[in-house]
Amino acid sequence: MGTLLVWLIIGAIAGAVASAVVPGRTPGGRLGALAVGIGGGLLGGLVLDVLGVDSDYSWIGSLVVAILGALVILTVLGKRNRGGRD
Repeated sequence: MGTLLVWLIIGAIAGAVASAVVPGRTPGGRLGALAVGIGGGLLGGLVLDVLGVDSDYSWIGSLVVAILGALVILTVLGKRNRGGRD
């Protein structure tokens, strides 16, 4: 239960930071930002795993990875919603 709570907290922080950085609205509001943050953590962790990076990093490393992943997700969602126009 403690691990799940930590994941939710890191996801919420990552989603909030990514939502503040990427222009436009986050789909789903605050719950959407939480989902994007958690998804960003999963995406970032998967990419690091594929690249062979050791996953033995602290919660700060996990937060940075989740933020980067959330930024990617929000950027892709933003482009999709605008029809790929910039």
